Amino acid sequence: MVDAAPSRPADRAPRPGRTVGARQLAALLPDPAGARPAYRHLAQALSTLILDGRIALHATLPAERELAVALGTSRTTITAVYDLLRESGYAHSRQGSGTWTDLPEGRTPRGISRLIGPQDTAIDLARAAPGLPQQTLVDALTQIAPQLAEHAPTPGYHPYGLPDLRAALAERFTRRGLPTLPEQILVTSGAQHALTLVIGLLCRPGDRVMVENPSYPNALEALRRAQLRAVSVPVTDEGWDIEIIESTLRQVVPQLAYLIPDFHNPTGCLMPERERVRTLRAAGRSGTWLVIDETLADLALDVPAPPPFASHATPGGTGQVITIGSMSKTHWGGLRIGWLRAPARLVTELAGQRVATDMGGSVVDQLLALTLLTQAGDLLPARLEQLRRQRAALAEALAEHTPQWTWRLPPGGLSLWVDLGEPVASALAERALEHGVRIESGAYFATDPGLFEQRLRIPYTTPVDTLREAVQRMATALAADLTVPSAARRPHWVA
Repeated sequence: MVDAAPSRPADRAPRPGRTVGARQLAALLPDPAGARPAYRHLAQALSTLILDGRIALHATLPAERELAVALGTSRTTITAVYDLLRESGYAHSRQGSGTWTDLPEGRTPRGISRLIGPQDTAIDLARAAPGLPQQTLVDALTQIAPQLAEHAPTPGYHPYGLPDLRAALAERFTRRGLPTLPEQILVTSGAQHALTLVIGLLCRPGDRVMVENPSYPNALEALRRAQLRAVSVPVTDEGWDIEIIESTLRQVVPQLAYLIPDFHNPTGCLMPERERVRTLRAAGRSGTWLVIDETLADLALDVPAPPPFASHATPGGTGQVITIGSMSKTHWGGLRIGWLRAPARLVTELAGQRVATDMGGSVVDQLLALTLLTQAGDLLPARLEQLRRQRAALAEALAEHTPQWTWRLPPGGLSLWVDLGEPVASALAERALEHGVRIESGAYFATDPGLFEQRLRIPYTTPVDTLREAVQRMATALAADLTVPSAARRPHWVA
């Protein structure tokens, strides 16, 4: 029985227009004939999709009869699925409003839980983000104290970012080969914030967006929440297929394309210069906005750091290229400082967009960022050398304990994209947690459910001894029997 008290969040009716179609949902669910009892199998899959954010909260689910037809099963089975979802708190119903999705009390969406550190003594390999040396932070805080005092009498609002930080970022782009004025810089609360602002200004629900597959999960989630239609282009161990990129831009004409050409997350690939030029030309012909994520560009381990993507454009050809970056991967994720470079007029529009959400970033964080950026010549070489040692230790441990796994050593970035040889990544991730290692299946980086189940992204951002211990624990977990999903139980799609 559903509690009808209007003040309870669980009884919030679905938002207008947020409806999951029967065929859309059926494409995300496994074949009900693949396991018994089918209704429990389907309910478990549905709850997982809700936790993962692939089905929005408070969205209306299809009518029982429609979903039964789409799945090729009985209405009785779907009725039992919805009953079980309601009993477990993943759905609520109200006469006249249908059935809509929800979360049980105490459960957290995985997009949030993945950012929270593991409990107890688990080794965290789910987050590819380095820490900041304590003394570096202490010294920087001491250094900015007089500057912070100067800002104290002011209101403290800087919707574009601190002028000195904007100037330093513009000079940084210019030094790397892309002449830039401070007016072309917007300081944001991380690269994810920059991407969200761009999507909110340039895209509308239903617009097509070209993305790489695999890609950065939080970026994919931002596109889903904006109700955009992702059109994927593959990134393999060999890199990008430029002909597929060109044909996608020509035939689909996406409104926007989100790319990570510098030590791509998660594959680690580096896009060659000639492919950058061809991508810029193809996007120019289609009128597509290019959003280039440079978050990892400075983490060049075996090659020179690449110049900005937009520097390869013809003179005057950067009008629809937006470059986003962050200090999260080079310095510390706790320093919520990112930026974007775009035409000055667009920066003004984006600043207006951000005022509606946060009015401006923290002055303390921006002063810290400015200090750390001016010291990058001293700090970054030591960080890169540390990453080289940790990458070598991870590769050595994998070769020793899991010789059946394969990977390519990336020329930069923070992780290995490991091929397990069979689709057991999700099962291994669950078993590894029991052995004290938290890691994500490659499926988390896919544009569609069910892909990259044979892959793991393994960061080398933790100390050498920790990495070796983590690999030993994963090898122990792998030694246990892992269930490989049968073809009948894997997700199926409707084109």
